[in-house]
Amino acid sequence: MNTKKRARVLVAGGGGFIGGHLIKYLKKQGYEKIRAVDIKPLSEWQQLDSKVENISLDLKDKNNCIEAVKGIDEVYNLAADMGGIGFIENNKASCMLSVLINTHLLLAAKNNKVKRFFFASSACVYAADKQTETQNKGLKESDAYPAMAEDGYGWEKLFSERMCRHFAEDFGLKTRVARFHNVYGPFGDYNTGREKAPAALTRKIIAAEKTKKKEIEIWGDGEQTRSFMYIDDCVKGIDLIMHSNIKEPVNLGSEEMVSINQLVEILEKIAKITVKRKYLLNAPKGVRGRSSDNTLLRKYLSWEPSISLKRGMSKLYQWIKQVEK
Repeated sequence: MNTKKRARVLVAGGGGFIGGHLIKYLKKQGYEKIRAVDIKPLSEWQQLDSKVENISLDLKDKNNCIEAVKGIDEVYNLAADMGGIGFIENNKASCMLSVLINTHLLLAAKNNKVKRFFFASSACVYAADKQTETQNKGLKESDAYPAMAEDGYGWEKLFSERMCRHFAEDFGLKTRVARFHNVYGPFGDYNTGREKAPAALTRKIIAAEKTKKKEIEIWGDGEQTRSFMYIDDCVKGIDLIMHSNIKEPVNLGSEEMVSINQLVEILEKIAKITVKRKYLLNAPKGVRGRSSDNTLLRKYLSWEPSISLKRGMSKLYQWIKQVEK
């Protein structure tokens, strides 16, 4: 029998953007016993699969984690209170409290003899002094130390990475850690205040089309740079890393770095319009330059995210436009 069909899986944060896509991906891979847990009521989940065991629980609570992990073989911890730069800069304490989720899930996983544990970390763990120039050469995994993580959200992720490491060292729990670089795609937040740049800019471009007022607001001067990973690459990478022998945190992102202005240009070509840009220089804008260095990922997996930004943004644009009809 297919071992994946026998494995019992928990997706923590299953009602969120990445969680919903991961569940869909795992089902296609042959997993039949999937439990999805999220703090949101089921009516607010980004995607809801009736053939999955869906539970609404706050995983910051220890007893809820014990319940969620009972009878589980593999844990995917995607659960966190997070959002785009506007959210994480203004909700640092809430972001830090996500450490309770990973703490209690790790303890429950250890006590239930879980076979594998995946933790979704973030490029926000990287030292700020490595991200001061727009022409970022790509962040290597070693650039997380000496530690100078994003205040709040980044520090929680870095601390939780260390917890995974020590649970592996002290208790033999097989932990895997991926540092996500700006994941985007359909079924994510785009108008809640938690959305990231690809979804926010897509929404603004579509609004400019509708209203005929062809002007959009951009946070910062638009020259800050990032790399963006399409959701299909993300969930495949999660699977590959989870079932690999990679014992250290590893980047999971695209090396296709663009400025925010270039991202707008891609959207203009997709929408076939030209917009005037109003720059909000005092708005939250994050680090000056950030991109993924996939050298280590390629070494371990002979694979890396490959879906182009143009292709991925076209899919996101079509989805938001359909939802906004």
